[in-house]
Amino acid sequence: MTATRTDAFGAASASGEMVRALDWRGAFWVAAGVPPLVLFSIGGIAGVAGKMAFAVWMISMVMGFLQSFTYAEMAGMFGNKSGGASVYGATAWLRYSRFIAPLSVWCNWFAWSPVLSLGCAIAAGYILNALFPIPAADSQAVVDWVAANAGQTAEAGVAALTPWIRTWTALDVTVPGLGTLYFNATFLIGAALMLIIFAIQHRGIATTAQAQKILAIIVLVPLALVGLIPILNGSIEGANVTALVPPTAAYSGEDGTWSIGGWTLVLGALYIAAWSTYGFETAVCYTRELRNPGRDCVRAIAASGLLCVFFFFLIPFTFQGVLGHAGMLSPGIVDGTGIAAALGDMLGGGRVVTQVFVILMILALFLAIMTAMAGSSRTLYQGSRDGWLPRYLGHVNEHGAPTRAMWTDFAFNLFLLALASDVAGYFFVLAVSNVGYIIFNFLNLNAGWMHRVDSPDVPRPWRAPTWLIGLNTVLAFVNILLLGAGAKVWGYANALWVGLVFAALIIPVFWVRHYLQDGGRFPPHALEELGLRDGDLGARRAGVLPYAALALGVVIMLWANWFFVLPG
Repeated sequence: MTATRTDAFGAASASGEMVRALDWRGAFWVAAGVPPLVLFSIGGIAGVAGKMAFAVWMISMVMGFLQSFTYAEMAGMFGNKSGGASVYGATAWLRYSRFIAPLSVWCNWFAWSPVLSLGCAIAAGYILNALFPIPAADSQAVVDWVAANAGQTAEAGVAALTPWIRTWTALDVTVPGLGTLYFNATFLIGAALMLIIFAIQHRGIATTAQAQKILAIIVLVPLALVGLIPILNGSIEGANVTALVPPTAAYSGEDGTWSIGGWTLVLGALYIAAWSTYGFETAVCYTRELRNPGRDCVRAIAASGLLCVFFFFLIPFTFQGVLGHAGMLSPGIVDGTGIAAALGDMLGGGRVVTQVFVILMILALFLAIMTAMAGSSRTLYQGSRDGWLPRYLGHVNEHGAPTRAMWTDFAFNLFLLALASDVAGYFFVLAVSNVGYIIFNFLNLNAGWMHRVDSPDVPRPWRAPTWLIGLNTVLAFVNILLLGAGAKVWGYANALWVGLVFAALIIPVFWVRHYLQDGGRFPPHALEELGLRDGDLGARRAGVLPYAALALGVVIMLWANWFFVLPG
């Protein structure tokens, strides 16, 4: 058994540390699970944004690509840290508030972690559809049943012929303010899938990267062909991608106007799209595991960003161009379980082609879930190492995998999986988790200029153009406007407030760790890249500007929540 020594702060060291086993290509492959995220919410965004849907994806992707260069600069400053941009940005806020800094890490984690439960819920749906399909109302089996049962309707036939496992629920528990937990077949299959992914990642980042590479090639090449072939063979209907206006109401399928209600729907779509399009910033989660972090961070995130630009531009455009607004609102597209059939239809394939795409969709979901578990567990791990989160999370196994953080992710997502095991709960989890993601992006885009002011002499292997740091600061406030306006669009008036309450839970968590366990001190290595030691947090050269940015962000969020209202 490999020995693992820990210091006074519970940080794994010696043979229990992470292993530098990746180059930029390895980090790129680990992050290659982000493009399939477009399939998680392509139907939901079409329902909310109407004909504007594909343009929403493009706008959001451009924002995410620009923002990534702020994160690339910060990642290069912290070659010995894991966990991603939230960890690097938290160090900028630490001088100004010990409680704002861990908020960045916490919000990034609870935004990324639900990919596990959401992805497994969709994958479980595909498996159930493949093994225990629900017959269509016009299927031969239903027609025969109606003929044999005089006076009965097709709907009654569907109900009678639906396999029992599709309606079986062992237990349901209502949680006030959140929703209902369903312990059903989706939950059981989803939990089994999470355990399989855990087993793969238990072997360390090198094994994970190799598995991701294989999955990415199998999944992304056919997905790219599906996006390109309808364009090349003229299957795109011009009327489906022109005259861009929001709908009259969410999921109405009718063209509306650019009223305040219409703008609210588009901003809500941009809000939820960010959860997918910004996600490739996870490429810098593995800095501590890169052989040459100074060189490889920017290469990994830039390559991942370009890959995402290709897919997030192509797939929504092709889907909308072929299916049209009405087709995008079909239940199978909205809940994700009909995506494979749509992909097969776009290529004009029959049942065999559709079944191939069912398998590819399950693999695509595996790809996304692998990316999420790898990134979110490392955020927990580094948060523990730096004194933000509980000590027990700072453990790695003999392969350098943060197993305790991975088990924590697993347990948290079992709860979310029970909540997301029906369509309504799925979008509630997505809307609430994205509150955390937008807060993380706001704090960390501001952290870019704060590091420039407070730590000007810290080496930066790659330095973003100053104008881009400034532009990304503006985008930080655009994001917070999306948060205020958009969180309520997804059918849950309290989504913003539930998300803010969950974000605030970091306060007692950090207080226990920092003040009770660590006596108000940070681990010696926490700020060593900034040249700060022995409890010195450094001079506040930015003065009141960080506080002014926070205050302005809160004002914009509250104003947007008040001003933008859903179509009446």
